[in-house]
Amino acid sequence: MVPFRLALARRRPTILCLGAHSDDIEIGCGGTLLRLLREHPGTRVHWVVFSATGRRAQEARRSAARFLRAAGSADVQLHGFRDGFFPYEGAAIKDAFEALKPVAPDVVFTHHGADRHQDHQVVCGLTWNTFRDHLILEYEIPKYDADLGSPNVFVPLAARERRRKVAILMSSFPSQRRKRWFSPLTFEGLMRLRGVECAARQGHAEGFHARKLTVEL
Repeated sequence: MVPFRLALARRRPTILCLGAHSDDIEIGCGGTLLRLLREHPGTRVHWVVFSATGRRAQEARRSAARFLRAAGSADVQLHGFRDGFFPYEGAAIKDAFEALKPVAPDVVFTHHGADRHQDHQVVCGLTWNTFRDHLILEYEIPKYDADLGSPNVFVPLAARERRRKVAILMSSFPSQRRKRWFSPLTFEGLMRLRGVECAARQGHAEGFHARKLTVEL
């Protein structure tokens, strides 16, 4: 597999991360963000979670702060839309997306369009509606729905990024530890599989779906 290096137009790029729930961004692209912030000092990150209230909001803020420690600037926004009811709150969520347009991101991370969770589908759909002229990378979330596909974009991860991603997830979200799938084995296993698929030198990677992108030759 021939690697391509993402050429960010600005010296200090702007990244927009969108997640339906408190731990979605971290699971889907946490390792990639850690690598990106290491390789691009001064990166501006806008981190938006659409359903985070009470204890889950506290966990989300704690986790975001740890992932974004190396960012040039970080804007963390937490909304209180009802978990599991996004299709019925579409107009209000659409307003929240419209308010994000001034961000003008270089890269947008969002849910995969084929994800079967109804909240994830709404976030992905509105991402494309709002940022159709931007580079959008759709991340994957392992869960009961068995909806993992075949990514066409891979980001190899160093051991430190892989380990830190898992460590932050396990320490920042104690409310999720009772779930059988929320374990280091799940997160490590998926990154290992994606690493095999892209022949990552250090063995691990995160996978994304890119519906379209432009390659400047």
